[in-house]
Amino acid sequence: MKIKMTDLIVEIIGSYNEYLSKLPNGCLFIAEKLREDQIQEALNNIKNFSEGLIWLVDASELLKKNDIVVNMNVERVHEYLNEINYALEIQDNNLVADLFEYELVEFFKDSELIIIEQ
Repeated sequence: MKIKMTDLIVEIIGSYNEYLSKLPNGCLFIAEKLREDQIQEALNNIKNFSEGLIWLVDASELLKKNDIVVNMNVERVHEYLNEINYALEIQDNNLVADLFEYELVEFFKDSELIIIEQ
């Protein structure tokens, strides 16, 4: 069974949009777990979040190479990851929670889904 490149691109766009739309609630969940002192659960979710963001960035770069318009500020995503890592290093869970609740939620709510023109 041969998969056409366009089918693969459409599948990546669908996964990209689905993941992007789930991020605001995921960020709130992480902030909530940190504030409830459920640190291990929060850290596990932060790891998943980081891995998902790396995939999102990789997918956006792949899509751009295939002439798909992607309006994600990749540089800002990297800045957020660095801020999160720093706050985790200094063990400032309140700062981490604030980043997720007040910065990342808004960033991802404002991020544009990719529209497939038929």
